[in-house]
Amino acid sequence: MKTTLKIAWRNIWRTPLRSLIVIGSIVLGIWAGIFVVAFCYGLNKQRTTSSIESAISHIQIHHPEFRENFESKFVLENPELLKTTLQKDEDVQAYALRSLLFGMINSPIKSNGVQIIGVHKDEERNVTNLHTKITEGTYFNTKRKNAILVGEALAKKLNVRLRSKVVLTFQDQENNIISGAFRVCGIFKTQYTRYDENHVFIQNKDLHRLVKTESYHQAALLCNTLEQVESTSQSLQLQLKNYDVKDWKRISPELAYADEVMETWLFLIMVIIMLALIFGIINTMLMAVFERRKELGMLMAIGMNKSKVFLLILTETLLLALVGAPTGMLLGALTIKITSKTGIDLSMVGEGLQSVGLGNIIYPVIDPKFYLFIGVLVFVFTLISAIYPSKKALKLKPTEAIRTI
Repeated sequence: MKTTLKIAWRNIWRTPLRSLIVIGSIVLGIWAGIFVVAFCYGLNKQRTTSSIESAISHIQIHHPEFRENFESKFVLENPELLKTTLQKDEDVQAYALRSLLFGMINSPIKSNGVQIIGVHKDEERNVTNLHTKITEGTYFNTKRKNAILVGEALAKKLNVRLRSKVVLTFQDQENNIISGAFRVCGIFKTQYTRYDENHVFIQNKDLHRLVKTESYHQAALLCNTLEQVESTSQSLQLQLKNYDVKDWKRISPELAYADEVMETWLFLIMVIIMLALIFGIINTMLMAVFERRKELGMLMAIGMNKSKVFLLILTETLLLALVGAPTGMLLGALTIKITSKTGIDLSMVGEGLQSVGLGNIIYPVIDPKFYLFIGVLVFVFTLISAIYPSKKALKLKPTEAIRTI
């Protein structure tokens, strides 16, 4: 075996330029594949994280009928019991009670349909990153009553600015029409333009004063880690049987589905890259076999059996992959390590990214087990690519090969 390995290693460097081209193609192919996978994973992770931190949180609790038609009469019953349960759960990092209403926001120029979200500013600060998204004004840092936060996209649409007056119109639990004048105290901008255009935030105390009742439609909470979400959701559902408890995957199934689709597509991308590399390796090994017909024929003439010839060609092919694959994975890992800190600036297409909930800078990320998957994939496809050249070598007849010029 050692002799075969030495001969194979010397053979691939008899034509160093050709071998380096094949190794270089393997390196570039694997590096590009890893980077594309990491970029896609990073993009999808950023979209999921942004949605969780900006809006949906890890888990939401509602009245069992609220999500069916979003009527304001379906409020959370016994909120004190709900608070006690959430406070006792060690996996719950923070929670916030919200009031949710659908209505209209009117400025002197235009009007727009919005979801009105009533919050306790301190609770909300612990659950979402809304307070970090304020581009103008403050996060309810005012002594005035009826302060409102509007999205930057909505502010432009309504042509309003800080301290502008707007009117909210909505229905209370008894289906009475309620209107209230509010002053813009802050303008926010998340990574999702459509969200900014269709949501406004006011304080629960101001909303409750208008509707003359203290009630809530939603409890949003964060767990200590993402891995605890599923178990915490199941535990809370058992404790709160009269409530509807859903985790982020059930609230926004398209985010969870995107992860599954992403894995399938990334697998196909790597397979396509490896198929392209296979043809390069096959072409190189076929050229090596035809150029060494006389040599191979002589080896078979002096007693080298077909299995050893097959093993020799297979070893040469594997050596090419063993040199190229680790180098490609190392370059990929270094590239991801650097770009995961610096990010990739895509501000030139920022508007398009924001329309689907993404920021201008993407941070690639990859699961370490993916490197093992690539290693196995390279090994399998290299073996496949060695079969055809090896068969060609086995078909050589020693007497004819020796006479070849």
